[in-house]
Amino acid sequence: MNALDEKIARLLRDSGLTLSLAESCSGGLIAKRITDIPGSSGYFLLGAVTYSNDAKERVLGVPAKLIEQYGAVSGEVALAMAEGVRKVSGSDIALATTGIAGPEGGSPEKPVGTVYLAIATPEGGNTFLQHFAGDRSAVREATAEAALRLLKKRILKS
Repeated sequence: MNALDEKIARLLRDSGLTLSLAESCSGGLIAKRITDIPGSSGYFLLGAVTYSNDAKERVLGVPAKLIEQYGAVSGEVALAMAEGVRKVSGSDIALATTGIAGPEGGSPEKPVGTVYLAIATPEGGNTFLQHFAGDRSAVREATAEAALRLLKKRILKS
């Protein structure tokens, strides 16, 4: 457990808000950090690791046309993932991650370390583009950390 994770747990408990996650490139690391805190079942409703495009479509309801048009690693798909998991779970807040952790899979337009984060609430959603350096593990850890910082900011705005 770290201070950020404990702060988020406290904020979620105190606010009565619920959380769901749709993770791709972070591979469940965010869910692990959330559930490492005792009592997380009081606010954490659902975590989905939707690594394949098919899972994004079938589990989260991401339109195939969106993936075809923008690519799985895009702000549009990240937001659709967040909105989809929020709808499936009924949570107040949903976070989503999609990106290229490497070591392969990058392109000149979307190099390794390119990550999109999205947050969705009943009021709407936002996406954030990040570029992280390092190996696969470092990119995944940085993604989880950035997503949790984004969550903290959003809860504090509530």
